[in-house]
Amino acid sequence: MDHPIEILITVPLSEQHLSQIKNESPGISIQHSVVRKAGDIPDEVWKKTEVLYTSRVVPEPEQAPNLRWIQFNLAGIDHAIQAPITHKAGVIVTTLSGAASTQVAEHVLMMLLSLGHHLQEMISSQRRAEWPKDRWERFLPIELRENTVGIVGYGSIGRQVARLLADFGAQVLATKRDVLHPEDDGFTPEGFGDPRAEFVHRIYPPQALGSMIKVCDFVVVTVPLTPATKGMLNADMLALMKPTAFLVDVSRGGIVDHNALITALKDHRIAGAALDVFPEEPLPESSPLWKLPNVILTPHISGNTSKYEARAERFFPEPVPPSD
Repeated sequence: MDHPIEILITVPLSEQHLSQIKNESPGISIQHSVVRKAGDIPDEVWKKTEVLYTSRVVPEPEQAPNLRWIQFNLAGIDHAIQAPITHKAGVIVTTLSGAASTQVAEHVLMMLLSLGHHLQEMISSQRRAEWPKDRWERFLPIELRENTVGIVGYGSIGRQVARLLADFGAQVLATKRDVLHPEDDGFTPEGFGDPRAEFVHRIYPPQALGSMIKVCDFVVVTVPLTPATKGMLNADMLALMKPTAFLVDVSRGGIVDHNALITALKDHRIAGAALDVFPEEPLPESSPLWKLPNVILTPHISGNTSKYEARAERFFPEPVPPSD
């Protein structure tokens, strides 16, 4: 190659992490411009850019004729998947799927334990200085051990959840689009995830989601938002859940039908839910979810970690395609 590869980075990165990326190869040239929209980048920069490292800033195809690779600094890219440049022939699109998977998996585990062990109700009793006479019955847990957790979408997050659940003695089921290839061939740090599908007891195709859901004590939603997954957990699917089962959603708003979910929760057709994502964010104050006692709400922070930038820098040289 007679010229360095031109890389444009539009996300905030420290000088330390920029230096680490530069040290990956002497054959790269980095332009670091933290901007909010494509128009803030000069045309001459777009014209020479070959690799774009971004969260949301993408050019029109004619702006970046030499662009060959877009690396998103996010795991979910439903916000950008309709951008024409992501469908241009010769442009590879990859994500940082896995950079926050360990933290999201910890969040899921926290929610599974909190729901199954009635943590909210116990905290409510504490605030009332109440020692319930029926505490043994009221706080009877649904344990992870010898119970079934179904993971909707066996990507990097789902696989890390399965790894964590292994020590709890839970039976793990999962859905995956390509059941004939259960392995994960994307980049997985040593000792994390489930690259060889060793921690899942059975994998179902998406068409058999209902068969999986009806035997689960917990259902964890981790699929990305795509035309195929939008509304996937609808009223019919929720009706298949056990009345003692719990739902945990850390995917994207729009996969779970919230109107159907609210009805199921109010009518106690399912035992409860922990939700980190919503069709409308912030969740409106008028939403009935705020006042339901069998619901735990978190403001889309399951992937929040102080280590994301460092992990992103590590993952950048080892990109993975968008998962499903």
